[in-house]
Amino acid sequence: MKTLFSFCLLLISYKSYAQSMDTLFLKNLIEIHPELFKAILDDPQRKQVQILYTQIDRDKHNKPHFTSFSYQLNPNWYFYPASTVKLPASVFALEKINELKINGLDKNTPLRIDSAWGKQTKVDVDSSAENRLPSIGHYIKKILLTSDNDAFNRLYEFLGRADINRRLKKHGANHSRIINRLAIGDKGEWAKHTNPITFYKDNQLIYQQAAQYDPQDYPLKLNNLIRGKAYIDAKDSLIHKPYSFEGLNVYALADQQLIMKKLLFPEAFPKKEQFHLNDDDYRFIYYYMSRFPQESDFPKYDSTEFWPTYSKLLFFGREKGVHPDGSIRSFNKYGDSYGYNIDNAYIVDFQNGVEFLLAVVVQSNNNEIYNDGIYEYEEVTYPFLKNLGKLIYEHELKREKKVKPDLGKFIFGESLSR
Repeated sequence: MKTLFSFCLLLISYKSYAQSMDTLFLKNLIEIHPELFKAILDDPQRKQVQILYTQIDRDKHNKPHFTSFSYQLNPNWYFYPASTVKLPASVFALEKINELKINGLDKNTPLRIDSAWGKQTKVDVDSSAENRLPSIGHYIKKILLTSDNDAFNRLYEFLGRADINRRLKKHGANHSRIINRLAIGDKGEWAKHTNPITFYKDNQLIYQQAAQYDPQDYPLKLNNLIRGKAYIDAKDSLIHKPYSFEGLNVYALADQQLIMKKLLFPEAFPKKEQFHLNDDDYRFIYYYMSRFPQESDFPKYDSTEFWPTYSKLLFFGREKGVHPDGSIRSFNKYGDSYGYNIDNAYIVDFQNGVEFLLAVVVQSNNNEIYNDGIYEYEEVTYPFLKNLGKLIYEHELKREKKVKPDLGKFIFGESLSR
């Protein structure tokens, strides 16, 4: 009995040591580069930094195995997730289409969206599509290429709030909720109502979905919901009170990386835990989440407004004037709002066989006023994300691997492009 007790104490001690090593690795890696991270290291709490880095090692069957390291990771410490919520919405929309099993309904089926409650808007044309008709697939393209807000709002309306949150929980995102549309002041009762939608082909009705209402509020125990010292309200007035993030979307960093893992590496999960997607769905998402805007003709993007690295924060730093050759790709979904920058990425160097997962949030709002549009993205957050991505990449270049990964499924020609 005494021996068993001693063994248990040793095991607990080892686990505690391993967990501390997991958190110390990134801390030490950052601290030896003050020339890159001084602005963050001087005030990590105010900068709201959380980091989750996951190494990937393949076995002889090319199956991935994961080892994770974190810095200040806390699922209960709130940050505004901004556009990062668009990736699960894209996945869930494709899942829903597959589960409906309706003849003629797929991601390319044209749709019309009506209005049935206050503030809702209609849509029956999409001028950025080749056929000028909206569809779930085209909305997903716009989300993954340039993070289009209206496209996300339309997926939110197709799914309905209850279904989005059911799927989050089903797939293990237990510290998250998606309960608002984006960029239209959607909150409270307005957010609980979603529009009626009709799918059709050649004027033939394929599927009709009635307006939906979700009475649930999805409460979560969160810290850090009240921030700053003032904010600009909907009437452009300065309100000298802290800003409240209560009643808004929540997408914890570990949940973000979990969804990314399931999306990119379904083979690492039991069949019952995988997304209900087919091979074409996976290729479709992989392709568009890794492309630069100029690699699309529909939608066609102005390079002065949407430059090549517009949607790529980690490693690329969203820098203008950079024209990547595609040898290094970021399969990612970023977000930026209220001074927060978030990027949830799988970064791949095909030539050198480098691959890793990195999810990061950082904030810079020096005047502590929200909604004034004055945030230090260019000076603080973009350089931090670029430098951190490159630092981890350089570490991965040197890290020995027993098996070189076969990354073929992430390499695309022109079959899905334009």
